[in-house]
Amino acid sequence: MESSALQLKRMIYASLMAALTAAGAYIAIPIGPVPIVLQNLFVMLAGLLLGGRWGLISIGVYLLAGAVGLPVFAGGTGGIGKFVGPTGGYLFGFGAAAYVVGIIAEKGRGRVVVDVLAMLAGTVAIYAFGVPWLKVVTGMSLSKAAAVGMLPFLIGDALKIAAAIPIARSLRPIIDGATDPVRVAG
Repeated sequence: MESSALQLKRMIYASLMAALTAAGAYIAIPIGPVPIVLQNLFVMLAGLLLGGRWGLISIGVYLLAGAVGLPVFAGGTGGIGKFVGPTGGYLFGFGAAAYVVGIIAEKGRGRVVVDVLAMLAGTVAIYAFGVPWLKVVTGMSLSKAAAVGMLPFLIGDALKIAAAIPIARSLRPIIDGATDPVRVAG
């Protein structure tokens, strides 16, 4: 059983990651039905830094804030309608990604190669929810949905993964001192 002080620290970090994910939504480049956003970077960091359970809680808070209408989704939008729109699958995928990244990263104990694999798995989770959802909502073929809802973002995803590694390595000692979700390996 966690102490109440430790749980409070984890809640604060989860809230901060939810807020950063929302901030990442404001950096959106509209290129079609799915914009380029920085949310993915913070979703991955939530999993890496907080672990599976608290990463999922963090993104759950973010999604709940958006569902009740706060302008936290891409382009400063919000509302329950976003979950049934073309990008709804990606939103659900964020929660799955944070959980998957966190679970894998916890087992890797801060090893870079495991963190990269965790974020690749998280990226797959986002697209596994997002692309089929985009297909259903827009009536596109699966190949067309992948062409507009995944392929243009892969290079950016690789850059976000590359950026997340040094960020996680820098922040883990600070967060681990307080919560101990993932230890940094030499």
